[in-house]
Amino acid sequence: MEKTLYLFSSGRLQRKDNTICVETEGGKRYFPIESVRDIYVFGEVDLNKKLLEFLEEKEIILHFFGYYGNYVGSFYPREHYDSGYLILKQAEHYLDPVLRLGLARKFVEGALANMLQVLRYYQTRGKELQSFIDTISSFLEEALPRCVDVEEPMAVEGNARKCYYESFNIILADTPFTMERRSKHPPADPLNALISFGNSLVYTKILTEIYRTHLDPRIGYLHATNFRRFTLNLDLAEIFKPIYADRVLFSLIGRKMIDVEDFENKGGICLLRERGRRLYVQELEGKLQSTFYHRRLKRNVSYQTLMRLELYKLEKHLIGEQTYEPFVSRW
Repeated sequence: MEKTLYLFSSGRLQRKDNTICVETEGGKRYFPIESVRDIYVFGEVDLNKKLLEFLEEKEIILHFFGYYGNYVGSFYPREHYDSGYLILKQAEHYLDPVLRLGLARKFVEGALANMLQVLRYYQTRGKELQSFIDTISSFLEEALPRCVDVEEPMAVEGNARKCYYESFNIILADTPFTMERRSKHPPADPLNALISFGNSLVYTKILTEIYRTHLDPRIGYLHATNFRRFTLNLDLAEIFKPIYADRVLFSLIGRKMIDVEDFENKGGICLLRERGRRLYVQELEGKLQSTFYHRRLKRNVSYQTLMRLELYKLEKHLIGEQTYEPFVSRW
């Protein structure tokens, strides 16, 4: 089974025969190329063109994260599943305001529905969240259907997410984690740092999956396609952030696996220490490898596979085979 290779320590990353060699102060470790899905670099790592050529040949994406745990960029190998027909369909759905609005609405619909599922889950565990559920439900059922311009679904999503993040103080009331407001660049407190780190991982996980389809990540619908490199992964991430990033966050804090001591403050910037990052990716990978019964497919699928299935649904929508409906968790 392919796995994600996470590099936290500083050292050297190189090709050795048909393996990836990771050299750190602790020694050398070798990973067969066939076992690697993608690579996440958090430490200071040296690498050379020979390695990049190897990764391009084997179609493996390399994601880089900065000192603050922020996403820096990706080495995205040359497209290998080029499909002129699908690229034309992607562009057609972007350039037509009606078609683009339809997709943008669907991404926000999925995002809000999955936020509500998270809130209802914690409501059944005694948290007073009805006011947040009512507000987000009104965005989903009233504001979103009234959107007539492609810019409006993004505003609806932003307002709903602001309300959703305010509910975190209720869900985490018995913990030392609180948040005055959402701050991204840079995060101002531990809770914001966890949210930003988790969201970045979801963005890149979906980017890896897009690479393995015929879709072009540069053409998004909710997020405007411009000079930014990738946007489609940001669209799909809106659906999956509540399911992956937020549930991992609540799990880590709820089980007291992570504490405020796993963070450090530097000049008003809150950083997640390496131990915290390791715990987070370990929990996320456990989530991605776990399975659930998929009602439509009538079989168990993993959360890792779920992202790819969502992309296939989008492909079918673009070529006119089946109208896209976003995945909504039922638990």
